[in-house]
Amino acid sequence: MSGFEIKGWCPGALRPMLSGDGWLVRIRPRGGRLTVGQASGIARASLHHGNGTIDLSARANLQLRGVRTGAHEALVVDMQHLGLIDESPEAEAARNIVVSPFDKTGAGGVADLLGARLATASPLPGKFGFAVDIGPNPVLTTTSADIRLERDAGGGLILRPDGHPLGKPVTPHTAVSEALDLAEWFRVSGGVTGGRGRMAAHLAKGAVLPPGFDRAPAPSLPSPRPGPLDQDWLVGFAFGQIPAETLAALAATRRAVRVTPWRMLILEGPGKVPDLPGVITSPDDPLLDVTACTGAPGCPQALGETRALARDLATRLPRGVQLHVSGCAKGCAHPSPADLTLTATGKGYDLIRNGTAADMPSLTGLDARAIQDNLKALHAPHL
Repeated sequence: MSGFEIKGWCPGALRPMLSGDGWLVRIRPRGGRLTVGQASGIARASLHHGNGTIDLSARANLQLRGVRTGAHEALVVDMQHLGLIDESPEAEAARNIVVSPFDKTGAGGVADLLGARLATASPLPGKFGFAVDIGPNPVLTTTSADIRLERDAGGGLILRPDGHPLGKPVTPHTAVSEALDLAEWFRVSGGVTGGRGRMAAHLAKGAVLPPGFDRAPAPSLPSPRPGPLDQDWLVGFAFGQIPAETLAALAATRRAVRVTPWRMLILEGPGKVPDLPGVITSPDDPLLDVTACTGAPGCPQALGETRALARDLATRLPRGVQLHVSGCAKGCAHPSPADLTLTATGKGYDLIRNGTAADMPSLTGLDARAIQDNLKALHAPHL
């Protein structure tokens, strides 16, 4: 399971990544929010410069797929006109921040200040990220991040390193500086190895935090499912993939769009959701319990097809059982454990129970027919 290449960095708008269907360009909305003009502009750029397919990432970003060789520069100019481009690839990479899409207490301002300070701070590993999760209860607990701003049970702000159950009390005035100090502690205490490193792994190896991390966070909330949110709507998409035309049509009905780390969009403002193919509005849709990466041939590292298989299995699984189908052992689409994971190996699919795509399988070398024949073995009583 080690035949894949670990890049150690994530694509951006200024530093795209070559994939199996062309260049992959990632747009990082500031504060996770897009105006109608920005969302419509992204849709136009996807159609004009790429293949018209947009992925919603697990860090609340949008990925334009199939960008043609030679079209990247013009795409960047389009994004600059929309206010979606950083001043340099380094500043873009440093602004690895996810914001709770439900928070309306100023999280966007905190994230903007943090992003500006990170642009001039000491470099951190490419995948090292921050979560600004300062609503009444954390909602980003399962979203990848190394340093988290959250609330405690009394409503106070705390700074919590990923992998540690307790946080340090901070104030709105000190939160950003304290977050940067914690990032610097991670760096100077040996958390960065070969240009890589994550906070939870550093703590698991025995790194001792500075004093003061002794405050429990408020109870976290489960990941949401599609449906109405006061006057807004939360809508989903199979595997987090949305055609550019659909994004433009949805944005045209609302005053703004918020991108979530659950590969869903919040449509701001009252009104019905347009009846468009592929838009999930029901919390009971079985596709919500299935995660699948692009797979072959769209990803050059994938060792097998993923999404057709995942779609076929979605309606055959017990309600609430989470399935992850991964094109390789990297498990990019779902790095955390799932109830069931199928990992393509080039010699079929390995089945992992309650683990990640790289964990030890309980069954190996399954083809699509064997997976179908063994569906009873995938059911909840055997998890």
